[in-house]
This record gives sequence, structure tokens and C-alpha cells, in this order.
Amino acid sequence: MLYIIGLGLGDEKDITLKGLEAIQKCEKVYMEAYTSLLSFGLSSNGLSNLEKLYGKPIILADREMVEEKADDFLSQAQHSHVAFLVVGDPFGATTHTDLVVRAKKMGVEVKIVHNASVMNAIGICGLQLYRYGETVSIPFFTDTWRPDSFYEKIRENRNLGLHTLCLLDIRVKEPTLESLCRGRKDYEPPRYMTINTAIEQLLEIAQAREESAYTEDTECVGLARIGSEDQMVVAGTMKQLLSIDFGTPLHCLVITGKTHPLEEEMLDFYRCRT
Repeated sequence: MLYIIGLGLGDEKDITLKGLEAIQKCEKVYMEAYTSLLSFGLSSNGLSNLEKLYGKPIILADREMVEEKADDFLSQAQHSHVAFLVVGDPFGATTHTDLVVRAKKMGVEVKIVHNASVMNAIGICGLQLYRYGETVSIPFFTDTWRPDSFYEKIRENRNLGLHTLCLLDIRVKEPTLESLCRGRKDYEPPRYMTINTAIEQLLEIAQAREESAYTEDTECVGLARIGSEDQMVVAGTMKQLLSIDFGTPLHCLVITGKTHPLEEEMLDFYRCRT
């Protein structure tokens, strides 16, 4: 049996009772460590906190293990109970859907334990969940690669009066270009996109368009560390949010569409006053 267990967004205590019970019956426990992170995931004692509460040693599963060597732990799940822990909800990333497909093709029984994810916790800002359009991901620009494929999705959402949730890039254990050219893997230091960087990139893309879907005066909401005790929510224009220090990761950004009066009332609690 393979258990894919959502851990929620805050810390080790956000796991559900059902998830905790599943972990405690498993012989092996893996934790996916690259599509997201718990709020304490940057600290040295984060993993030990998990292990202490869950009562099991945890094996970190990086991108290479999940995408290239998943058969190793899936084969274990053919004859024993194996847990695969995911920050947020198990289906918050397409990688985990692929894992379910591969497991079922190998004849492995799969049980899912859901939890909160950014896709519903974003409701804290007051924008109603059913008024969101397609979610987009914003990757880091490089000197030679400045992707803008998400721009059309933002434009379509705004034309329909819908809000856009922008998920910001996480770069963990990414091989450097130089090391790939040499045929060996050296890794870049971890990087987590800030709201400020996301807005700078969005505005750069907009400036290259004749009729932009948004400007520096477009209303947005910046959110940092959703689900943690020190979560931060600030509403304001792109220009205003550029000057805000949102602190440590993870960050996300909402570009607002047409707002309902009740949404406006909620946003007023978070409004930037500068």
C-alpha cells in the first residue's frame, strides 16, 4: 500500500489524525522535498520536528528520486506500507498525479489523505474562491530565458473579471548548466521567488505589450507563509507591493479581477496604507 499524505501548510502539527495514523503503520516514510516546503522547512530542526511527532525516521525525496527513481519505493509498496508525505495537498502538483498513475500501473494500491493547500487557503485574503480563473506559475527569468506563456492566461482571466493566483518559482537542487555540460551534477543554491521579483518580471512582460492586461496600478494581494503563525497578507497596487518586505518564503501573488463589495470589505483589512 502506498499512502500519499498531505501535511498542510504550517508546521508538523497540521497533519490530520488520519494522516498520522497512516504514517505510524508504515515501514518506510518518504517526504517530497522540492515542490513546496513547510514554513519551518528552512530551519535545521524542521525535519527532526516531523520525525519526533510522527515517531518515524523520514527519507527526503528530491526531484531526481521522485521523477527518475520512483520505482524503487513503489516496489517497496507492493509488499509493505509506504508513506509519501507532501506539503499541502497530495494533488497540489502534477508530479504527484504521475506518481499515482505509475503506482497503479505497477499494481500498487494507493490511498490518499487530503489536507489544506494554497489553492484553498488563499481564501484568507477575502477574494472568493469561485471567482478565480486559471492558476499560473511564474518561473525565474535568466539572462537567456524570459518566459511569458502565463501572460495570456492572466489576460484571459482579467477579461472575464476573474482573479489570478500566481504561484512563484521554487528552485531546489537544480543542476547548474555548467555541470550538465560536463556530464556531472553540481547544484545551484536553493532559491525562492519573492513577490517583489514576481511583480518586476510581470511588469517587464507587460511593458513589451501594446495593450497590457495589467499595469503598476493594478490591484493585487501579496501573501507570504500562508498557514503559518506569521503569515502575511497585503493588498495594494503592484507599485505599492514592490516596496513591501514580505520576509521569508513561501510567497504567492493574486492579481485581482472584478471584485464584489464583500471582497472589497475584506481587502480593506489588508490594504497597504503607504
